[in-house]
Amino acid sequence: MKFSYFPGCTLKNKAKTLDAYARRCAALLGATLEEPEEWQCCGGVFTSAKSEVATKLSSVRLLKDAADKGQPLVTVCSACHNVVKQTNHAMQTDAAFAAKVNAYMGEDGGYHGETTVYHYLELLRDAVGYDAVRARVVNPLKGKKIACYYGCLLLRPSGVMQMDDPENPTIMEDLVKVLGAQPVVFANRNECCGGYVSMENPALAKKKSNAVVENAKAMGADMIITACPLCRYNLMKNGADIPVVYFTELLAEAFGVKEGDTDE
Repeated sequence: MKFSYFPGCTLKNKAKTLDAYARRCAALLGATLEEPEEWQCCGGVFTSAKSEVATKLSSVRLLKDAADKGQPLVTVCSACHNVVKQTNHAMQTDAAFAAKVNAYMGEDGGYHGETTVYHYLELLRDAVGYDAVRARVVNPLKGKKIACYYGCLLLRPSGVMQMDDPENPTIMEDLVKVLGAQPVVFANRNECCGGYVSMENPALAKKKSNAVVENAKAMGADMIITACPLCRYNLMKNGADIPVVYFTELLAEAFGVKEGDTDE
């Protein structure tokens, strides 16, 4: 199975392990991740103004590159996935927006949302299948109680992201079970950690991140996993006293390919 793969900016610096473990584990599962030769930042946030197209052009170019290769596109960073998925949906459903974008791009035929976009979690569940993931586990994570933190961007807006039930998701918990650990469901798993206001209002960011951590601990978790580099940074920066790790690190540990590298 071949997929176009967009790591995004943060996975090239502060979140290198999120990227490295995603690549290693995909290879073990028979999924080839092909990074485009040239890509740009997705913009980090999907702007809602329909008249604004400039910040979305890099995502459209990425999507068109995948379409030209006849490959689905895989992302792993929550923020990148949100931007790319929403941009793709806009190109599919908003003819005026698509026309304006394609006019900027100036390519014959343009792009109209042909690419299928997967988050890496969806790749595991829908393309590879959890049975195949389970078959690759050599180090079952028995005894670990793991809180799966979704945050804001994986599930919302639910009508566009369509990854899981926005109020009661199971995609990460199901993966945790496949890897042999015990998922911990907690009330704040879908709530904002405050990462986007950490510079503007650090007190609020600390309050919200602490609420996530304390809620997870109260439900018995000894670890939190996430797919979002900003969430991980914010939770750790504000003093999380249990480990906060990327879900791909957990996958790599279960597959027996985890090394000693960590992101600070």
